[in-house]
Amino acid sequence: MKNAYDWNVYLVTDSNLAGDRSLLEICSTAIRGGISVIQLREKNLDSRSFYEKGLMLRNHLRQYGIPLIVNDRIDIAMAIDADGVHLGQSDMPVRAARRLLGDEKIIGWSLNHPDHVNSEEAMLADYLAVSPVFFTSTKSDITVPWGLEGITYTRRLTDKPLVAIGGITEYNISDVIFAGADSAAVVSAIVTADDPEDATRQLTHRVIQSKLSLTKVTK
Repeated sequence: MKNAYDWNVYLVTDSNLAGDRSLLEICSTAIRGGISVIQLREKNLDSRSFYEKGLMLRNHLRQYGIPLIVNDRIDIAMAIDADGVHLGQSDMPVRAARRLLGDEKIIGWSLNHPDHVNSEEAMLADYLAVSPVFFTSTKSDITVPWGLEGITYTRRLTDKPLVAIGGITEYNISDVIFAGADSAAVVSAIVTADDPEDATRQLTHRVIQSKLSLTKVTK
């Protein structure tokens, strides 16, 4: 469950972008399309609603062996027995989160700068997020994209699994894998798609093919 190197496409939820489709509907179609992991990221929910949606989603995902990561809220992650949490620079320190969650849970950590890979936080995390790679309206708090060169530079500094996020679509997802990311996280590319299942399938196919191409090159 903790081997983030094996992830391909990582869905980050956003009900505000889903229109009339429910969280469960979006996630179910993504599952059929081959999603690797799902992060529950719902900034506008109160704690009770977050808990209820998280519990529903956790129970659903466990039928398929797909990890559920909770954004920021360690209390919610513990309450619903999620598979892990994703933390940012202003959230609880990774060391403290690890004490609460134990060694078996997944902890992801967002990098604000490539040099953060040398920090204690990065060393204790199970995977690192490079964000945003490209401009994206879903992360309005960060305005300067890393670009593909940012992924490549970070890849040289760490062996930790890298998850690229921000402005990733079917047209550039292969580029982020070739640049050094192990998986790609998306929001709009699936949540707002006319056919989320097909969108997930296409994204996953491109990631897998890119990884196969890299394997052939290194042999």
